Amino acid sequence: MMDLVIKNARICDGTGAPSFMGTLAVEGGVIRYVGPRDGQTAARVFDADGLVLAPGFVDPHTHYDAQISWDPLVTCSPWHGVTTVVMGNCGVGVAPVKPETREILMQDLVNVEAIPYDVMKAGIDWQWESYGQYLDAIDRRGLGINVAGLVAFTPLRHYVMGEASFERPATPAEIDTMRRLLREAMEAGAFGLSTTTSRNHVGYEGRPLACRNASRDELIGVVRGLADVGRGAIEIILNSGGMYAVSDDDVELLRAITQASGRPVTWLALFAHPGQPDFHDQTFAKLGDLVKQAIPQITPRPIMSQGDLRNPTMFGSFVSWQKVFNRPEAEKIAIYREAAFRDAFQQELESRKRSHMWGQMRVLEVGRRELAVHVGRSLEEIAASEGKRPVDAYFDLGLADDLATRFQSSTFNFDPAGVERLITDDRCLVGLSDGGAHVDVICDVGYATALLDLWVRKRSVLSLEKAVHKLTQVPATVFGIPDRGVLAEGKVADLVLFDPATVTARTPRYVHDLPCNGRRLICESEGIRATFVAGTQLYDDGRHTGAMPGRILRSYQ
Repeated sequence: MMDLVIKNARICDGTGAPSFMGTLAVEGGVIRYVGPRDGQTAARVFDADGLVLAPGFVDPHTHYDAQISWDPLVTCSPWHGVTTVVMGNCGVGVAPVKPETREILMQDLVNVEAIPYDVMKAGIDWQWESYGQYLDAIDRRGLGINVAGLVAFTPLRHYVMGEASFERPATPAEIDTMRRLLREAMEAGAFGLSTTTSRNHVGYEGRPLACRNASRDELIGVVRGLADVGRGAIEIILNSGGMYAVSDDDVELLRAITQASGRPVTWLALFAHPGQPDFHDQTFAKLGDLVKQAIPQITPRPIMSQGDLRNPTMFGSFVSWQKVFNRPEAEKIAIYREAAFRDAFQQELESRKRSHMWGQMRVLEVGRRELAVHVGRSLEEIAASEGKRPVDAYFDLGLADDLATRFQSSTFNFDPAGVERLITDDRCLVGLSDGGAHVDVICDVGYATALLDLWVRKRSVLSLEKAVHKLTQVPATVFGIPDRGVLAEGKVADLVLFDPATVTARTPRYVHDLPCNGRRLICESEGIRATFVAGTQLYDDGRHTGAMPGRILRSYQ
């Protein structure tokens, strides 16, 4: 007798093959049968009544490294049918770590990923030093879903080089040490390495994130640790960062690290650019033969960011803003009043051809009632009505509201035709949820349900089978997770059951559920009827069953 049988399901097996009505049987957390035959007996029989049964979705970019310390369910991901997440992204993380580098790692996460410092200070217990100890500590606490970890290059540099990680490339001896530590982390179960070259990534004390100081030879030397063990993937954020065309230097770097490691590389990010319909084709043309090994990450919807003047993460790459980072609020206010600071910021916007951002940035909410008249208006509109520059309207409004005014801006991917070309291109990896990052700024964790809603049901751009394939087998293959992403006999029974007629991501909303009553945006789903991890039901119509069947995945298993 089986443990679980799901019958009368429309089965999308993750491979992209045509779906079919059938039955799936589970024993010991493993799929024992999937096919058209009915009649299996089991301790529990679940009648799907025509709902779609698919492999649990695999989210390749989540930043849950800190959140997982206080949220073993790693919400909001499983609400959207995700059963496996990849963390340790963008070159930032919390391991390996020494007591003297804990503060630095937290401030890196504040500046790069907009995770509140007080939340991390209260929520992380630091019961580890090595990367392997970190994985073990998380595993002991229990998890709702499965977690695959990347070793972040910045903590690795801090651990080996200390203060020098901010100042210079590594020596040959330090490179050898980092290569060894990466190899040890892989032997403990890590799934690869992440790093960044993006100038937008500013770390501790407003200095460039430490991994940005690595030379090309240094990075090549470190990623050879993956060649040593013969497994793992590399995630890298390019300096272009999706805002600009991939440069010759970017291509050379991608070629160098793929050759040195012998491993697949996924790079961030490729966005649709309004008025540039050929942008994505030009990108792939520039990559040439690298396209099979260097896979861009994309998202199926616009990047909508929120923020206020308390946390200037969105301006991390601006030289004029460097003196603002990690400063007390009183010092920030004084800087925001300076005419010289405003002028320098405006000059940078003009030099980068970003002055159009003021028309896309709108007031989302205010703290003072008398300022509510501005809600919904763009900074361009406010500036015109007050006879001032948009840059001055921006700071003046924030200062008048004690920095409480929240602004929303559509920064990337707001060209539907361009997004369609990206999501239909099999050379791209769908992801970019940032589930544990930018907690009160962005919440794109519902990208999977948004893909099924907008691009499958409403616009019929993708078949259901193709969309499921992009959410399951593709990311599992890129990151080397062979027992997930497909419904087949012998695979782990990570499953999602959903209604294709109603599945969607709800509008994000604020809750205060972080340590220290911290605030974050959450995004719930509709149409996700049940989620199973290793054959155990985790969610039932959005309600947690109380089970905790997830675990830390190990790349060597």
